[in-house]
Formats: sequence, structure tokens, C-alpha cells
Amino acid sequence: MELTATVYHDELVARCKQGDKYSYEILYRQYAKAMFNTSLRIVNNAPDAEDVLQESFIAAFQLDHFDYSSTFGAWLKRIVVNRSIDVLRKRKLTSIDIEESSAHDMQDDKMPDEENMQLKVAEIKKAVSLLPNGYRTVLSLFLFEGYDYEEIAEIMQISVTTVRTQYHRARLKLLHTLKKGGYDE
Repeated sequence: MELTATVYHDELVARCKQGDKYSYEILYRQYAKAMFNTSLRIVNNAPDAEDVLQESFIAAFQLDHFDYSSTFGAWLKRIVVNRSIDVLRKRKLTSIDIEESSAHDMQDDKMPDEENMQLKVAEIKKAVSLLPNGYRTVLSLFLFEGYDYEEIAEIMQISVTTVRTQYHRARLKLLHTLKKGGYDE
């Protein structure tokens, strides 16, 4: 089934390269919602996510760099993630470097009991949206988008150690916020 879908998408891409507007529309409809959600999880702002979506499709539909070495969807997702990160950089994304922080900061935080927590999806989304940009971005790329630490470090142009620290702290802050049931931090 997946091979058939890949062949179909490759045919659509080939038609797009020939200027077939109907194929552009089909690809857009197939990927727009997922790519918007990917961007929204990173930029945490619907108008910015909409802009990223449009810019990403414009760039993707030029098809200059698509070489069929991956699926169109994976290639488009990479464009969306990179453009979302660019939006955060424009907002002056601040990340805490491991060298700038003290080791005892991480040890003072007690790990909440994850197994016993019964959470609603809306509460998690709200708590994630309130995380600082750096934390939210790393957490989203790792948990929701499936990137590993090295890939995130490359995308965000920070060290792998910083990515791990950001992820650890984001997770602690998220769990703390969810456990106390408040969103006022």
C-alpha cells in the first residue's frame, strides 16, 4: 500500500514539474493540514504557522532540489521544520547552553511520577504551548516529529549537549506544570 502511495506521489510530483496545476492542488490538500500542525507545534502561533506553510509550499513547488531520494512528504516536512526554526530565530530564539547553567539546577528538580498521571490532550497541548520557545521547539521536534538529538542540533544549529539539556528541562517543566495543574508560569 505504501509503495503504491509513493509511486502515486512521485507521479504527482512529475506532473507538477511539468506545470500541472491540478497536481499542485492535490499535493497541497494532502499535506497542508499535517504541515500546518508541524509548524504550529514549533512556532506556537497560528498566523506564523500559516505563513510558514505557504512559504514552504512555494519553495517545495519549485521542485528544484527534489530528487526522489526521499518521499515528497518527508522532503516537504524538512522544509516546514527549517522554515519554522527560521521564524523562531527571527524572534531571537534563546537557548540555554549547558556551559551557562549550573549542574545543580537540574538536580534540584524532582521528577514527577509519570505513570500515575492521567492527563487530557487539551491540558498537554496548553502546557506545551506555554513552554519557552527553545524548550517547546526541542520537545516538539523530538516527541512529535521524531527527530533525534543530533538532527535537532543540526536543524537548530546548537550542540547536541544543549539539545539534551533543553529536552530534559522542557520535559521537567512540562511535567511539573501538568502535575500541579496550573499554567501560570
